[in-house]
Amino acid sequence: MMGWVILAAIGAAVFAALWALGLPRSLWSFAGAALMLGAAGYALQARPELPGAPVEAARKAQADDPTLRDLRSAMFGRFTYLDGYFFASDALIRGGDPEKAAKLMLGGVRSSPKDAALWTWLGMTLTEADGRTVSPAAGVAFRRAVALAPKHPGPRFFYGLAYVRAGQFAAARSYWADALKLSPPGASYREDIAMRLTLLDRFLEAQARERMPPVN
Repeated sequence: MMGWVILAAIGAAVFAALWALGLPRSLWSFAGAALMLGAAGYALQARPELPGAPVEAARKAQADDPTLRDLRSAMFGRFTYLDGYFFASDALIRGGDPEKAAKLMLGGVRSSPKDAALWTWLGMTLTEADGRTVSPAAGVAFRRAVALAPKHPGPRFFYGLAYVRAGQFAAARSYWADALKLSPPGASYREDIAMRLTLLDRFLEAQARERMPPVN
């Protein structure tokens, strides 16, 4: 019984939010259909009479990165059709399911094959799905993004970030240097790219010093 009460409360909250946001009533039918589908699934599959039991998570959740989201929005724009793909893939990765996130982004590039932002994020999700390695598939996605937007800093920046996450710091440098060159002087993200490039250079210099033979 409690499950039905919760479902009803969720439905009321959803329609209240739709009304408060001033969204057209044409969208209300979609929300109603989604709730009815959920109710049908609950009626067919739910077993509310069974006692609850803790279940160990099969996937490892990942921490959220709001700075990365802000950079992506600053580079590729906010409040566009891209948000649906980006936010959904973020949620899947946070929940420990990067494979589904990659499949979602693959659907995105299939629907908009000339969108560099979608190809860029396909590369990022494939990198996560492959254990934070820049796999051949991820490389193809990033290179496609660069080819579609050769004057945009976004694809190159995130291509470099994927290499950083993979521990391939030297490979990342040229992409971040190019991203900085392509960033407009007044862009909000230019300083962030410059700072990351400076830190990367210092790290690479420290690595080079460590590899030098000791002086007798």
